[in-house]
Amino acid sequence: MSVKSCPDLITKQPSAVKNCDVVLFTVPSSFHEQYFAALEPYVQPGTIFAVMPARSGCDFLFKKVMGEKADSLGLVAFETLPWACRFNDWGKTATVLGTKESIGAAVVPPANQSKLDVILKLQGLLGVEPKIVECPNVMSISLGNPGQVIHPGVTYGKWSKWDGKPLDKKPLFYHGCDAETADVLMGISEDIKGICKALKTLDPSYDTSQVKTIMEWYMASYSTSITDGSSLKAAMNTNSAYEGLCHPMKEVQGGFVPDFQFRYLSEDVPTGLCFTRGVAELLGVKTPSVDKVLLWSQAKLGKEFLKDGKMQGKDIKDTRAPQAFGVASKDSLCKFLRIKKEAKCCGLC
Repeated sequence: MSVKSCPDLITKQPSAVKNCDVVLFTVPSSFHEQYFAALEPYVQPGTIFAVMPARSGCDFLFKKVMGEKADSLGLVAFETLPWACRFNDWGKTATVLGTKESIGAAVVPPANQSKLDVILKLQGLLGVEPKIVECPNVMSISLGNPGQVIHPGVTYGKWSKWDGKPLDKKPLFYHGCDAETADVLMGISEDIKGICKALKTLDPSYDTSQVKTIMEWYMASYSTSITDGSSLKAAMNTNSAYEGLCHPMKEVQGGFVPDFQFRYLSEDVPTGLCFTRGVAELLGVKTPSVDKVLLWSQAKLGKEFLKDGKMQGKDIKDTRAPQAFGVASKDSLCKFLRIKKEAKCCGLC
């Protein structure tokens, strides 16, 4: 099936946002701040920013850039993109490889609009699928960010023991997942579950129930595309939506070598794992799998985020760790998340 469209306006002028009811962000998360900053002078109250994928800490960044305007605007943080797709001819055609069945989204509505109003407006833009499933808070999207688990985790699993020699061909990314790599992904998921438990300790009413493990996310997103859901490894290897997708590679003399500057590390570590590790640190939660992958990844990126066991490296400002926004204590995290004052914090906040 072929779908054609004809945009009313194509422009580089950020002032065009003044006429927009909804702004769809479908750019990599590393560009979000650049776009927020360009649009901020022109955006009008009531405009809804739908960020897909929001990745982690999108609300921290949105508040930083929009300042006082943030309270008059809407923010919808999507856990991922509605589709798996690839460009054929840049700016002209693309192929949709697979449509997700459902997609989680946390809604902070603008004044005089309800969460339902916002969801119905966005569902009308997406169509029947994927179905938007409302998440209770943006933290659920931040911690449930699948990109921070899959992309750095699979990259680490494939290349952490690489001997440095070029390969004859590009290896499959998702369909090349082995048992050891699947264990790494599940380990990161376990670390994230520990953070969710700590948040519940701060406030039993704080809802993190929709933060999925990576296996739960795959089955919720791709159950009809997966032919074997008996394990995470099997689910990834039999997901038809990921057919033929390879590790990002660079061609060199003698074959191919991994491109560690590709967004799987350059985006999903600073705007994913760093946020999660930063929150864990503030809550006193140990994250052995996250630490292992983060330390290896930052070395490949030539960055320093985690230093001496703390999120205090020289490049922390380039991440979405809470520490990059001045949120450097349990108290300040509770304030930002609006943890109930009357909640029994057991000394953690």
